[in-house]
Parts: sequence; structure tokens; C-alpha cells
Amino acid sequence: MPETRTVLLRLAPAVTGPLIAIDWGTTNRRCFLIEDGRVKATTRDERGALTIHGGDYEGEVAAIRARWGNAPVLIAGMAGSNRGWQEVAYIGCPAKAEDLADGIEWIEPRTVGIVPGVAQHHPRPDVMRGEEVQFLGAIAGGLAPDPGLLCQPGTHCKWAHVADGAIVGFSTAMTGELFALMHDHSLLAPQLQQAAVPGDAFLEGVKDARRFSLPVALFGVRAASLLGKRPDDDAASYTSGLLIGSDVAAQDVSGRAVHILSDGPLGDLYAAATTEFGGRPVIVDGSAAFTTGMSLLWEIANA
Repeated sequence: MPETRTVLLRLAPAVTGPLIAIDWGTTNRRCFLIEDGRVKATTRDERGALTIHGGDYEGEVAAIRARWGNAPVLIAGMAGSNRGWQEVAYIGCPAKAEDLADGIEWIEPRTVGIVPGVAQHHPRPDVMRGEEVQFLGAIAGGLAPDPGLLCQPGTHCKWAHVADGAIVGFSTAMTGELFALMHDHSLLAPQLQQAAVPGDAFLEGVKDARRFSLPVALFGVRAASLLGKRPDDDAASYTSGLLIGSDVAAQDVSGRAVHILSDGPLGDLYAAATTEFGGRPVIVDGSAAFTTGMSLLWEIANA
């Protein structure tokens, strides 16, 4: 097993009154009730931005408040996109917590607000919405070092370089989406129905990500099946290793600590690939980083 450690939640102590923090993703939504520096309640559902028919965000927020009380609400993620509740302008890199707090779009004055995302223009364009809260929350709460390299695996994996309390650069890889597309629609789909695990087949894929071009290696999954070179039960793990290995290899992690904001199976896969390439993975609770970040932004915005 790769060396990992989990860091516990630290919230901004000045946030004492109730606050509802929402991580509103594209397909999923996580809600947290924070009071007296602690998470009192949490929910996760599939009410992502693409499922809010008619754009009834007001109704969604009202339903959450009806369950948890009429507390102020701070929202991060795709609710602030051009497909969400109200588009909120990106903050440019380098981006600090103070910059995000200053850019909050208030739907209701000092009561319901949406956090801006972060945009990078050079050396190539990139954007994020929601992950910036986790990255800044992780360093502000002592969950990750400053400076440091942070990773948030997912459908679109985010890699962030942080320094001096700011996100100074980042990159996005469509790693998870590529696996999902192949799992559901590709020639390899029948072989990819098993869960990917960080075992020998996965590590073989990680190593092959450096030996072969990705398109060539992916067709090799099909060929290995036809020629009896690899059991189909291992195909998903091997393919995941190819994709994640390609993603991690691009970050040059050798000799570096990589703080991975994911405490589930996906975090274990990224940790295994990081170890294989000579890095030192550190698993950080992503929910703790998010709630710490949202508490910090609320504190700054109401100072």
C-alpha cells in the first residue's frame, strides 16, 4: 500500500453562527450545515446543476433552508457557471481567499452568495469552479503545505500549485470522463465493467503509460483480450492505470509530496500511481478542505 495519511477537519474558529455551505457540481450536490466551527449535518444527492429543470435554484435553496433553518447560504461550483443559477466572473491567477471573497455574487445581500471560480490565461487557458475552495481551504486549515502541489481527482482531475496563500497555476485533465466514455461507449466497453483497484494490473497500466502512446496502449487492451494475454477481469484496472498514469506522469511528481483531496477509492488509485512515479502521496479529506474554505470565505466576506 502507498504511504498515505488523512488530515482531520479544521474550521475557521471565528465562524460561530450557522452557515449552509453548498458544493454544487454538474451532476452532484453536497450540502453542509456549519455551526460553532463544526459540521453539524451533511447531505449528498444528485441534484447537480444539469438537473435543476427551469433553473429553480431559489426553490432548491428554500427546501434546504426549510430542513436546516433559515441560515445564510454560500454556494460554490457550477451554480455560478453559464449553466447555473447566475454566472459569476472568474478570478484570475494568482488567486487568494481574499480575492474569492471579494468576488462573491450576492443573490440576497449578505445572505445568499455564489463564490467565483478561478481562470488561468497563461501558459494555456484553464478554468475551475468549486475546486478552488478546496485548494485554498486545505492550505488555510493546515491540511496541505504552502507551497505545495495538490490534486483533486474526479471526472475532470484538477492539479494546483499553491504558494503564498494563493493558487498560482493549475491544470485540468479529463481523465475520469475519458474512462467513463470508454466504459459506456467504446470498443472496450464489454471489458471495462469491473471496478478498478490499485493492484498489479493497475500498476502495469501505470508503467505502460510511460512506455507507449495512450491511443496505442488503449487498443492493446482489446488485443490482449483477444490473444489471451490479460484476463478481462483485469481490463478495467489496467485501463484505469493507463489513464491515471498518463495524468500523474505529466505532473513530474518524483521526489515530491502530492496532497490528494479524495478519501475514496479514486484517491487510492492516484496515490498508487504517485508512489509508482516516485512521489509521496498524502490523502486529505476533501470535505474537510471544502468546509474549511467556505468558512474562511464567509469570515472574510463578513469581516
